[in-house]
This record gives sequence, structure tokens and C-alpha cells, in this order.
Amino acid sequence: MDALQLFSAVFTLTLVMDPLGNIPLFMAALKGVPEERRKKIVARELLIALGIMVFFLLFGKYFLGWLSLDVTAMSVAGGIVLFLIAIQMIFPAQHSAFGENPGGEPFIVPLAIPLVAGPSTLTTIMIFSLKDPGAWPTWLAMVGISWVINVIILSMSSKLSKFLGARGLLAMEKLMGMILITISVQMIMVGVKKFLVG
Repeated sequence: MDALQLFSAVFTLTLVMDPLGNIPLFMAALKGVPEERRKKIVARELLIALGIMVFFLLFGKYFLGWLSLDVTAMSVAGGIVLFLIAIQMIFPAQHSAFGENPGGEPFIVPLAIPLVAGPSTLTTIMIFSLKDPGAWPTWLAMVGISWVINVIILSMSSKLSKFLGARGLLAMEKLMGMILITISVQMIMVGVKKFLVG
């Protein structure tokens, strides 16, 4: 795999993880947590999310084998999931359960799962890994780079929120949603094409 393909994979996975869209959700989930604890919680949740993503990268194919699913089905299903996620990014709901924190500090849910390592992220990782199972070091690099980008953006969430403002964050998320719709449609078309050819 060349550098351009790796860049494309990292770009796609980063869009799916939606760090800019997660900023207000992270801030809402941590609003009842003391300021000095927030960075530690975010670091812990991001590390948990990384562990989950690496686990699915390395062992996700065995789950698919157990369920007797192939790459074509995953490509179409993943494209549909990404399309729905992108639609939600462009037309967000007024209320989201992700931002609710019934008591205490959040643990694993909702920050690690599903905000960072959600179904669409894990599906995308498995689709890439199944395209070329022998290139797992490349896919591991893809996961690592995308995760680092998320860490950087989320660690600067307060500054970015103040700099861009609510309207700026919303505009960026809608732009990412538009790009993600194009990627999801391409994934569906590739899956359908492989099915027709096969």
C-alpha cells in the first residue's frame, strides 16, 4: 500500500470518528466533573477506545467468519451505516442521549463507546482490514494515526469550542458529513459491484 492509500484510509477513519462533532458531547458528559479530573478521564477513555479498536482490527475477522459474512456484505452494510451517521451529522437531532451523565464521572460509556469507538468506527476498521489482511501493520498505523488526531482535537476541545463557536463547530460537522456521505455511497457501490461481478 502506498502513502496515498494510507492517507485516504486515515482521512476516512478520522471522519467516521468525528472528533469535531464529539467536542460538545464530551463537554456535556464532563460538565459535572471537576476541571482537574477532566484531562485524566479523557485520556483514560481514549486509551480504552484505542484498545477496543485494535482488538477489532486484529480479531474482528474471526467474528465475521463465525457469522459467515464476507467483505462484500461488510462493505455494503458499512456504507449504509456511514450514510446514516453522515445524515445525522448534517441534520443533528435536538436531543442526544450521548450527552447525558446521570451521576458521577463517565466510564467507557458514552465517551469510549460509542462516541470514539462506535459501531461505524469498528465497522470501518474491519472493512479496511479485510481488504488486505496481510497488511495489518498498515491498518494498525491507520488506527494509531486517526486516534492521535482525535486525541489532539479532543485535548484542545475547550480552545476549539471558544475559537470556532457553536456555529463554527456545527458548520465543520456538516462539512464532514457531506464528505462522509460521498465515501459511504462509494463503499456501497463497490460492494454492489463486487456482488454483481461475483
